[in-house]
Amino acid sequence: AVNFQADLADLTCEIEIKQKLIDELENSQRRLQTLKHQYEEKLILLQNKIRDTQLERDRVLQNLSTMECYTEEKANKIKADYEKRLKEMNRDLQKLQAAQKEHARLLKNQSRYERELRKLQAEVAEMKKAKVALMKQMREEQQRRRLAETKRNREIAQLKKEQRRQEFQIRALESQKRQQEIVLRRKTQEVSALRRLAKPMSDRVAGRLGQKPAMLDSGAEVSASTTSSEPESGARSVSSIVRQWNRKINNFLGDPSSSINGARPARKKFPKKGTSQTFSKAARLKWQSLERRIFDIVMQRMTIVNLEADMERLIKKREELSLLQEALLGKRAKLQAESPKEQKGLQELNEEIEVLGANIDYINDSISDCQATIMQIEETKEELDSTDTSVVISSCSLAEARLLLDNFLKASIDKGLQVAQKEAQIRLLEGRLRQTDVASSSQNHALLDALREKAESHPELQALIHNVQQENGYTSTDEEVSEFSLASDGSISQSFTMKGSASQDDFKFKGEPKLSGQMKAVSAECLGPTLDVSTKNITKSLASLMEIKEDRIGFSIRDPYYKEKVSRTISLPTRGSTFPRQSRGSDTSPLTRRKSYDRGQPARPADIGFTPPSSPPTRPRNDRNVFSRLTSTQSQGSALDKSDDSDSSVSEVLRGIINPVGGTKNARTAPLQCVSVAEGHTKPVLCLDATDELLFTGSKDRSCKMWNLVTGQEIASLKGHPNNVVSIKYCSHTGLVFTVSTSYIKVWDIRDSARCIRTLTSSGQVISGDACAGTTTRTVTSVQGEHQINQIALNPTGTTLYAAAGNSVRIWELSRLQPVGKLSGHIGPVMCLTVNQTASNHDLVVTGSKDHYVKVFEITEGMVGNIGPTHNFEPPHYDGIECLAIQGDVLFSGSRDNGIKKWDLEQQELIQQIPNAHKDWVCALAFIPSRPMVLSACRGGVIKVWNVDTFTPVGEIKGHDSPINAICTNSKHIFTAS
Repeated sequence: AVNFQADLADLTCEIEIKQKLIDELENSQRRLQTLKHQYEEKLILLQNKIRDTQLERDRVLQNLSTMECYTEEKANKIKADYEKRLKEMNRDLQKLQAAQKEHARLLKNQSRYERELRKLQAEVAEMKKAKVALMKQMREEQQRRRLAETKRNREIAQLKKEQRRQEFQIRALESQKRQQEIVLRRKTQEVSALRRLAKPMSDRVAGRLGQKPAMLDSGAEVSASTTSSEPESGARSVSSIVRQWNRKINNFLGDPSSSINGARPARKKFPKKGTSQTFSKAARLKWQSLERRIFDIVMQRMTIVNLEADMERLIKKREELSLLQEALLGKRAKLQAESPKEQKGLQELNEEIEVLGANIDYINDSISDCQATIMQIEETKEELDSTDTSVVISSCSLAEARLLLDNFLKASIDKGLQVAQKEAQIRLLEGRLRQTDVASSSQNHALLDALREKAESHPELQALIHNVQQENGYTSTDEEVSEFSLASDGSISQSFTMKGSASQDDFKFKGEPKLSGQMKAVSAECLGPTLDVSTKNITKSLASLMEIKEDRIGFSIRDPYYKEKVSRTISLPTRGSTFPRQSRGSDTSPLTRRKSYDRGQPARPADIGFTPPSSPPTRPRNDRNVFSRLTSTQSQGSALDKSDDSDSSVSEVLRGIINPVGGTKNARTAPLQCVSVAEGHTKPVLCLDATDELLFTGSKDRSCKMWNLVTGQEIASLKGHPNNVVSIKYCSHTGLVFTVSTSYIKVWDIRDSARCIRTLTSSGQVISGDACAGTTTRTVTSVQGEHQINQIALNPTGTTLYAAAGNSVRIWELSRLQPVGKLSGHIGPVMCLTVNQTASNHDLVVTGSKDHYVKVFEITEGMVGNIGPTHNFEPPHYDGIECLAIQGDVLFSGSRDNGIKKWDLEQQELIQQIPNAHKDWVCALAFIPSRPMVLSACRGGVIKVWNVDTFTPVGEIKGHDSPINAICTNSKHIFTAS
């Protein structure tokens, strides 16, 4: 390859030199031809001038001779004058003739130049042919090497996979063997101990023991005590069983009151081993049967209570939507009577009424499902009641009754302890909640005062604060406390505060469900398993986002004026209209969904007034996106898109808003807890970026929204994209926002009315203004020569933008908005990238591609042109790379093969990998600031928390019922998009 490169460079150099000689000769030939034409023209012109002068002289002399005043002196003077002029002309003619002769001589030499020119042209043509052949040979050689390398890498990966599989099988077999040996040893010891215990005593030994009480069914009790201990504690050793039995014998021997009727009992030998085992098995089976039946009855009652709560909530919601539908029907009738030609308003009202009808139909279907489930539960209840538990109890012997009573006593004590603990926790949480309400109200006032001081120099902020005060009506602290203490059951109006703390380690989690493109927020209530002592320090409660309360009275049906203002937004599924229930999965029969509680978890007491969970329900595939389908048919000119209207009161209602979410069912056990939802997009959210004050979201609805995290409101909507907004980045240094759609990167200046100032293309072109301003419909195909841009990233200093398009990454210098280079090396499309900074202040770009490889590029100052990778991480993933996360020298990569790998950037090697970290594609990764933890999200909607150092799972939560497309964090919050 080195020789080919050298030969190609020499050929290129010689071709350039000879091409320059050819150009010089051609220019010289053209110059000589031009001179020849000039000389010939001047010569002909001078000859004609001489001839005209001679004719003029003869004519003047002839005219002079005919005149009366003719004198010889005057004729000679005129003749001398003409002769002088003719001499000068002849002199010029001779000069031109001499120059013409010199030019003719030069033209004779031109034939030699022409021969040289033809020779040079032939040599250049030969060199070009040789260059083409050499480049073809180089491409063939590169192709052969690439194929050989790919084949070798595939063989190596296959061998490594086979080796790992064999090692795993070996470890599994070794572990199975050890377990079998342990079980065999334990059984042997248990049999030996039982044989020693069941051995009858001789009369002499019994005589030395003196009086002892009668022990009814002693062998059965031995067996019952030993076997009943197995379900209670699987790790109980045989020695503890023997000690327990010895204590029981000593109690019998030292307590004469235990004898029957106070008489001396007759000595009785222990029964044989077979009898004790039969009794033990029968007693254990009876207890297990009773336990299962009791658990089934409890679960049945729990399910019925929850279904009744669901029914009440659905009926209440149906009544609200019915009233709202009646109001809209009345409004439509009034509008038809007043202005029958107003088709636009009627069409909008018809769409709203249609969407409300779809919502009501959905609620009716849910109510029918609840009724069918209740009927099937009642049928099952009759089956359970038909088997009377008293039959089982009456058939028990005395020893079996003792065993059942002992188990019932232990179970009662455990349940009573759990109830007492839960009541104490509830009292503690209620006290903390009251304290938090008071603290939140005071902090809201302090925040509003600080905003008023800052708004003195910002008229727009001052107007926003005035509108917020008018909407929310802050009058007194007592009024705020009462507002914050109100619970929101299915309503949009609720407080935007939860459990608060001043710690800097506190986080919130925000995400967006797919149904209406919402932003859902959860609080990291517990970032570790409760049984792990090493993670107890991170299970403390985390602070929530303390915001100004957004009292959305427009969604209430009590005020017709507000009802008209928000009639468009009520058609979208809000948190109150998503009807959250227990996850249904793909089951179609209500009976299969009856037992919705995990048997391994303690049953939660029935609470009819509990707040529904924040995540939307799991519906069958054909019903999951019902609201998205209904609302997607609305035109682009509808009121949902009119967030920039001049009517500030209406636009404030129609803009997106961040709404708080009530507590979840398993808040104490879940690692993350939903606290708020941002609603405004009409289709799934695909990308995110956030600072401490601002949040940016890009959606499939071809728009990007900017949110204020302080006020919880949408600030602006950046529209006009040709297709889905797949990536978004905000540069805090310049105040610019970069959005990606198809092959375009739009540059928005949010400081100046959020306008698009430049449009960058994947091929490196820069277009002033918005190149997609005239696009009104969705564009599917790209322009010729352009590629789909999958992701963009900014370096930490905000001076360089990296855009992944096709198999390469283009580098943009933001100071000039010009492309300066390209990162190449992948053989598949680059799907993700991330940027970090080295100790020498160089950009370290890490890319992941569909070719299964992760590559590292180090960009030094002044590097331009085509740049290759500095390192390829081995071994690759088994499928395309979907996401990357970098922090210091640690890199995590997530792939479509459901696995996550941890890499060391300094040693450039694989540290650890988890092949099946998720059950679906790993779509997003992000580090939690100020904590040694990393978040991962998959296409199944599951979010997992991992310890960065040990790469062990800390916990997981079902964050969404649709794929999680992106995760980002700021100093206090975690955001996800779905």
